[in-house]
Amino acid sequence: MKNEVLVIDDNADIRFLICNILKEKDYLVRSAANYDQALFEINKKIPDLAIIDIKLDKGDRDGIDLLKNIMQTNKNVPVIMISGHANVQLAVEAIRLGAYEFVEKPFSTEKILNYVSRALEIFSLKKEKETLESKLFHSFELIGESSEITKIKKTIEKLSSVESRVLITGETGTGKELVARKIHKSSSRSKNPFIVLNAALLQEKKYEKELFGVEFEDGNISYGVLERANKGTLLIDEVSEIPLEIQAHILRVLIDQKFKRINGSKYINTNIRIISSTSKDLKNLVSNGDFREDLYHRLNVVPIDLPPLSSRTEDIPLLINYFQARLADLNGVPEVSIDNQNDSLYTYNWPGNIRELRNLVERVTILSVNEDKNNINKILNDILNKSSKFKTDTDLITDTMSYPLKEAREEFEKRYLVNQLKKNQGNISKTADYIGMERSALHRKLKSLGIKGIN
Repeated sequence: MKNEVLVIDDNADIRFLICNILKEKDYLVRSAANYDQALFEINKKIPDLAIIDIKLDKGDRDGIDLLKNIMQTNKNVPVIMISGHANVQLAVEAIRLGAYEFVEKPFSTEKILNYVSRALEIFSLKKEKETLESKLFHSFELIGESSEITKIKKTIEKLSSVESRVLITGETGTGKELVARKIHKSSSRSKNPFIVLNAALLQEKKYEKELFGVEFEDGNISYGVLERANKGTLLIDEVSEIPLEIQAHILRVLIDQKFKRINGSKYINTNIRIISSTSKDLKNLVSNGDFREDLYHRLNVVPIDLPPLSSRTEDIPLLINYFQARLADLNGVPEVSIDNQNDSLYTYNWPGNIRELRNLVERVTILSVNEDKNNINKILNDILNKSSKFKTDTDLITDTMSYPLKEAREEFEKRYLVNQLKKNQGNISKTADYIGMERSALHRKLKSLGIKGIN
């Protein structure tokens, strides 16, 4: 497929020259003479690459404004800035804002073609990487024949013909996002966007921006997930982490089906299906006053509870057979034969659930290339034994054997976090960095577990 380049320059001669240079090399070319024309072309279709003159028709808005607009729309699109009035400060600013290269006029044909070729090559590599990562996750199927999984598959089928909101619950790694994607793919919205908002990873002050978007004084717009998901599906992952104030805003959107961007004056109608997921007990959070009851009932129209892998061990052979074929293909290595009847697979407690099993199969697949069957089993057992030693603290198991699963999990989380806080002398920021959580999310987790300051 030919690459498309958008050339933006208010000088007709230079615009004509660049367009002809590119057309001779078989690029698809569009052009614009000023800011408004350029914005129209960008909004119509984002190009694979843009060449932008910094000074445009002496208007209030220039090429830097267009660069910002493109970066907000798709930061992977390479932009080459050109100028006849170049200075170091201007060049540094353009690169800081995301430009691929800054070129002074006059420039040679060879130079501009060289920059275009290299920029498009990098753009292509980024797209290939995204495609591979997308395949790695999005192409996985919901595998299993246990009664729980069979029931969930039937529920997904029934949801294909309705627009009901869905609340998916389950431990980390049980496949909540996968189920949400299957619901979207089987629905009438399947050709429209599927957008994920991971509530656990956002800083508290960024929720409104991420949800509603922002209108800037210069006229540029940063679109929020409610707008990007229009006519499609929005998955709010770990919905339990959303602060109460923001929960009220989401409830209002669900009721009114419209919202305003930050700094915006006009209402924007929204037509999206919301699927929520959580690894926590929302009913318990409602009882404690940490989650709005009215929002809970609006989100929990159709509940789907994903079981932990430890309660559906009959699916382990099917999952291993599936993952070893898929992961060998994705990694470009021969498929190895993993003994899916190995006792260790069934005595291990799988705290990371399906995700942990998938990672195990991938590790064994990569480490077992050119190994015989006995060595493959040894590699598998070594990995599981090391994981078991890390996951099973003797004192913790003894203390929590009589606990229900939920309380046992909370006790483990509490001890783990207290340990980490002690190691970091009670410093929340250092602890959050070490365990890979946002500081605000860690604060909420400590509050929910009743952990106070550690000295």
